[in-house]
Amino acid sequence: MSAKYHPGEIEVQERAGVRGMAERVGNGIRPVIPPAAREFLKEQPMVVVGSVGADGRVWASLLACEPGFARALDERTVIIDAAPVPGDPLAENLAAGAGATAVGVIAIDLASRRRMRLNGKAERRPDGIRVRAEQVYANCPKYIQAREWEKVAHNPGAGRRNVRRAGTLTDEQRRRISRADTFFVASAHPGHGADASHRGGQPGFVRFLDDDTLEFPDYSGNTMFNTLGNIAANPDAGLLFVDFERGGTLQLAGEAKVVWEPERAARFVGAERMVEFRVDEVDDALPLRWRFAGYSPFNPSLEGRRGEEAT
Repeated sequence: MSAKYHPGEIEVQERAGVRGMAERVGNGIRPVIPPAAREFLKEQPMVVVGSVGADGRVWASLLACEPGFARALDERTVIIDAAPVPGDPLAENLAAGAGATAVGVIAIDLASRRRMRLNGKAERRPDGIRVRAEQVYANCPKYIQAREWEKVAHNPGAGRRNVRRAGTLTDEQRRRISRADTFFVASAHPGHGADASHRGGQPGFVRFLDDDTLEFPDYSGNTMFNTLGNIAANPDAGLLFVDFERGGTLQLAGEAKVVWEPERAARFVGAERMVEFRVDEVDDALPLRWRFAGYSPFNPSLEGRRGEEAT
């Protein structure tokens, strides 16, 4: 049994034919935060946190503030000086965990397309979160659209949330999702903790199968399959869509499954498999803006989708 991966990840790696490569890539996983990662973390104005509720639902939440709000105190401890906004499930999930909530954290610099992931256990502090690191590693820059963040001095909507948890999204929310070029995924394994990851592509790479079910392509990546491995073991997952220009976020919680049918993947250039997700949702806001600077050169074109026009 691998010390780097749990059975769900190994199952997906084997089915994808990349088991040996995944073991080699997994050598980059560390139990501590290296100096370069500490420097990177403190420069970021945002992190995404994946967490699990007492009911088993998985959520992806965005925390944003001035650079330096997320920082490493030592090689195992990260302090995040930002509390979840009112109504964000992260606050409830941290409270339910009694000081040992499994979380996955991704810090991402959209401008330079750099990112790091940190998985571990978290607890609430009076003004934020403390995370004890268990796994720390970097990811490649693929599929990250370049954006530069801009602070907004006053955002009247930042403290208000219109919370709606159901199986159906509004038409406007579906349009927002269909136009997205970036989102984040939270997933979890019952015995191996939570994870947060990034997904990117050309606008239209997320599409709806019906009112409450969407799908997105899984492109070539680092072969670790942390997200898909978690989904193989536990279908509960959360998606986070960020409106970078206007500052809104849309959190989805539901169930995901990996679709290995070649004919489904063939509809998207570069797709190796598909992920299907059935939705519940929550809507909220954040106090930062990002100016779009360019699509990732790794994004597959959507013009080659078979049997339909790209949108």
